[in-house]
Amino acid sequence: MKKLSALMGGTALMVAGPAMAADIVIGVPNWPSVNATAHILKVAIEQNLGLEVELQNGTNPIVFEAMDTGAMHVHPEVWMPNQQNLHDTYVKDKGTVVMNPNGVEAFQGMCVDKATADANGITAIEDLTNPDIASLFDSDGDGEGELWIGAPGWASTNVEKIRAKSYGYDQTFELTEIDETVAYANLDNAIKAGDPWVGFCYTPHYVFELHDLQILEEPDYDPEKWTVIQPTDDPDWLEKSDAGVAWDLAYLHVHYAKELEDSYPSVATLLGNVDLTTDQVSAMTYALVIDGIEPMAYAEQWVADNEDAVLTWMTE
Repeated sequence: MKKLSALMGGTALMVAGPAMAADIVIGVPNWPSVNATAHILKVAIEQNLGLEVELQNGTNPIVFEAMDTGAMHVHPEVWMPNQQNLHDTYVKDKGTVVMNPNGVEAFQGMCVDKATADANGITAIEDLTNPDIASLFDSDGDGEGELWIGAPGWASTNVEKIRAKSYGYDQTFELTEIDETVAYANLDNAIKAGDPWVGFCYTPHYVFELHDLQILEEPDYDPEKWTVIQPTDDPDWLEKSDAGVAWDLAYLHVHYAKELEDSYPSVATLLGNVDLTTDQVSAMTYALVIDGIEPMAYAEQWVADNEDAVLTWMTE
């Protein structure tokens, strides 16, 4: 592999900072693409900069707070605007966290399996307010359909509660929060059995490669009609929020602790230059979830296959 010193005129790479159990700590929330990206960053830093990198699980608020205090250094995939409140607190107000400007474009919305949508004329999100439509998704016979709104701890899950309230399908559906792997296993089983399924969907994601899904139509995003407050900001967040329009396009950004610019400037440079595409991130989720590749093995191969890109990340 090429060495970074070759790009620096043969100058030896000096790393600042005291020796610790791990030089860099990367936070890892609970979805596939952030796990893949975290492992790729770990391999890229360890192989090219000679530092020890530790991965630690944590929710979005925990990772941001830890970057503020120095207990963690990196959040590999911050969804914007989902995490706008955390971004504003730590990037804009405190100035202790830095956002990589290279965002991966993402979509968020509500999907129904195509067979059910076609058979029942389900095309728009307002259709979910129809009790007859909702009853199609009632798998336990309690009179309410089940609709997956996301995993516990996701900011988008809170937003989907707001959207359900705003559109009114919180009155016709039971809004379920379960881990993504369970939710999409349920989708897979439903399609194999010919049963209906409805729930949150997003790209970049492998699920669109596996299944034929109908994205439900919505009124276009309008910032004047999008008032989203997170529970970390106000105990009355749900009552005060309203979002009866489509999500705006989202972008995924690496965030990192600003203090790295002083303690490990080479790491800050790398993190500030990471640049991935939607297709690359979708492929990551497919590899980990569908192909079952172990994250570290996948990351090592990815870094080897994308050596030139990784070296580019490390140049000023």
